[in-house]
Order: sequence, then structure tokens, then C-alpha cells
Amino acid sequence: MRRLGPEHVADLLAVYGDRETVRWVDDGEPLSEHDARRWVDVTERNYRLRGYGMAALTLAETGEVVGFCGIVRPGGQEEDEVKYALHRSRWGQGLATEAVEGMLAHGAGSLGLVEIIATVAAENAASLRVLHKVGMEPAGERQEEDGSITRVLRWVPN
Repeated sequence: MRRLGPEHVADLLAVYGDRETVRWVDDGEPLSEHDARRWVDVTERNYRLRGYGMAALTLAETGEVVGFCGIVRPGGQEEDEVKYALHRSRWGQGLATEAVEGMLAHGAGSLGLVEIIATVAAENAASLRVLHKVGMEPAGERQEEDGSITRVLRWVPN
């Protein structure tokens, strides 16, 4: 994992610009270049304020950026939340589980966080499997403005 910076705008677009990848993210619309640049700015501010934020996931062998993972507080939320997305060509390879496990360990060990949540669309079975594999437990549901259900999961370090 590498700290997200301006050099990752094209990588953000490669992942979050894909409609299939983002169907479960926010409003389901692909990220624009303007939004990707703004995301980098917000992430840099999060690192200054809290010491953490989103990171680029790279393959150790090649340095290729294959996705993103981080701990954030979206929309001014009080809870620390783990978020992740992988380039579609990397789905099903165990990388999401590895990234989330690493980020949770970093959150507890290096950052001293005592609880981290995740939110996932109720229909997103693949992400639910990843979050259960890493030890996250169900913590309720939220009904969104559009009527959809978001599941909330919670992780507390041992």
C-alpha cells in the first residue's frame, strides 16, 4: 500500500471510472477526472488532519496499481470506516481480503483505532464475503434515501 497522491489520478480513473466496479459505490456513477483530483485533495487533507486515508494498492512484483484501500470518515461521519475497490481484472484473486486485513491491522496497530466499520450494499455478496473473512461482524442496517439497504459491519481488534 502506498499513500494516495496526485500521481494516482489515472489509476483512480482506471478503477472508479469503470461502471461495473462502481455499481456499489456511492451513487454508482463512474468517477470523473475532476472528482478524482478532488478525491486526492480530500485524502491529502485527511492525512494531515488524522494521519490516515486512502492508499493505492500495488503488486509487490511489478508496482502496478491494482486498486485502493483505506480508512476514512466519509461525509463527516464519526466512525472510522474501511473502504476498498479493485480493478475489475483483479477480482476473485484474494487481493481484497489481503488489503482489508492489512488495513485493519494498520488501523489497530499503528493508528490505535479501537473500532472500524464497513458499509456495504445488502446485495453485494462478494464484499460481504470479504468483510466476513476478515472478522467483521454484523452491526445493523441503514435504509438509504433511495430505499436501498446498506449493511453495517464492525471490527474490534482482539
